[in-house]
Amino acid sequence: MFAELRLGEAIAILPFLAFAVMFLILPTLGLFATAFSDGQGGLTLDNIGALFTPQILRSFSISIRVSFASSALGCLIGLAIALAVIRGRLPPVIRSTLLTFSGVASNFAGIPLAFAFLATLGRVGLVTIILREVFGLDLYRAGFNILSFWGLTLTYLYFQIPLMILIITPAIDGLKREWSEAAETLGASTWQFWRYVGLPVLWPNLLGTLSLLFANAFGAIATAYALTGSSLNIVPILLYAQIRGDVLQNQQLGAALAVGMIAITALANVVYLVVRTRAERWLK
Repeated sequence: MFAELRLGEAIAILPFLAFAVMFLILPTLGLFATAFSDGQGGLTLDNIGALFTPQILRSFSISIRVSFASSALGCLIGLAIALAVIRGRLPPVIRSTLLTFSGVASNFAGIPLAFAFLATLGRVGLVTIILREVFGLDLYRAGFNILSFWGLTLTYLYFQIPLMILIITPAIDGLKREWSEAAETLGASTWQFWRYVGLPVLWPNLLGTLSLLFANAFGAIATAYALTGSSLNIVPILLYAQIRGDVLQNQQLGAALAVGMIAITALANVVYLVVRTRAERWLK
């Protein structure tokens, strides 16, 4: 009976395994083969060595800084919103509305998101004009630029904050009301409860979510390419130029760039899985 059950389970996951092999494992293996190829069928380390040139290192630096800034701010803002809605005394309808919106907004990216921010905060965007004409504040004279580092970071926050809310909500739900009531009975203030109980319990989840948001931002290309073009030379845009460009086309170097991105995102996801496993022990 158990053998038949295990055979049925194995057959049930065959479609997933086939999908993973065809669209994940084989392309990744092909990517590594191209990254270590000289284009003539021989092996070489020149493509990997090219990743340490100043231009490419600068691109990785910009991508890492944008990803870290958007993930850190997304964690802080998303945590504050989730705590206010879930632990606060707000009507239940607000929670359901927030989670529904977060589910939609966390997947809203690419060209539509870039156009929305250009129409809102571009040089002739709606908010830019209102601030200049009504309040006398010229964002662009003050140093803001939607096509800059902080402009791209602000755009990424649109899907980073909702994603943070979706991920951290179950962890906040895992904080038992009895813990805060017991702390209050023992004379602890709200700040002391969060310092000694709430945040230590949530800390693994926060670190894991930070890693996941970092990986999410690091691999994004459609929004950045549609918003900034080549004015902000992040790694995904440089990768696109090497694989599909007309001038800088070098598929072997593009594959090496992709391998570098895989290594960084894999490290971020490993951190997420490790701290997530630890967090699950606290929430049982």
